[in-house]
Amino acid sequence: MRIPIPPVRLGDDIVALAGEYAQGVRTPVEPRDAATVLLLRPGSDAGSSGPEVYLLRRQLTMGFAAGMAVFPGGGVDVRDAELPDSCWAGPSATQWAHRLGVDESRARALVAAAVRETFEECGVLLAGASGDSVVDDVSGDDWEADRAALESRSLSLTELLTRRGLVLRTDLLGPWAAWTTPVFEPKRFATWFFVARLPEGQVTRDVSSESSSVLWLSTAEAVAQVEAGELAMMPPTYLNCLEVTSVGSEDEVLADAAERVLTMFTPAVTEVDGGHTLSMMPLHASLVAGRKHS
Repeated sequence: MRIPIPPVRLGDDIVALAGEYAQGVRTPVEPRDAATVLLLRPGSDAGSSGPEVYLLRRQLTMGFAAGMAVFPGGGVDVRDAELPDSCWAGPSATQWAHRLGVDESRARALVAAAVRETFEECGVLLAGASGDSVVDDVSGDDWEADRAALESRSLSLTELLTRRGLVLRTDLLGPWAAWTTPVFEPKRFATWFFVARLPEGQVTRDVSSESSSVLWLSTAEAVAQVEAGELAMMPPTYLNCLEVTSVGSEDEVLADAAERVLTMFTPAVTEVDGGHTLSMMPLHASLVAGRKHS
């Protein structure tokens, strides 16, 4: 399956549909809050190819982004917002609210969801016995039982952390971007993108029931494979890989994220060169233009 890379020319039917939403003829679906994580490790040549990022290919039977390569992530569980301070280490929910551009309860839910979904989808847990430690191996059968229970929603993240005497290491996450699905789409998400380093001693595992395969790729190689039609990605996934590549090494990406305060971006239909496409953030438009002229 080849997905056109941005900027994508939109058909007249999509343009007309978007116009109906703009005119108030149609009411957009309320987006569901979601969190996704660019899990990073050093690449063989991070200076030119960026760090390696963990990607899952979604099952072809999935109702959203079927067959595409995605970062670990998913929708917020209502219990994510209930994570108590006793299970929290690092920047506070108040600090995260400022960085994510949301209220404190929503910030708590998004950070907790990011950690929970990363554990559910690739078996990596950003937590430790204290605020300066990280669990070094979560691959045993007992951990797998907990991961499966989280995935089935029979166990909450709070219950897992409390029983194991762990705290969520919010300092291991960095805010990266925030996107909302265009208003004319029937299924919409307000998604906050985070970056995180693969903890020392932990290994990713192919465990998600929603993926058909997993892979580590340098962000530059991921971009190249999308452009060659060898890998399918939604535009935000492709653009975030492109941006990470432009920043540089894993350390540089995490340092960049530490300074970010996010503003939600919703692509809108815009006219370009006599046609229509979806808008991009100025940085992404510049990076894409550079790719096309290189």
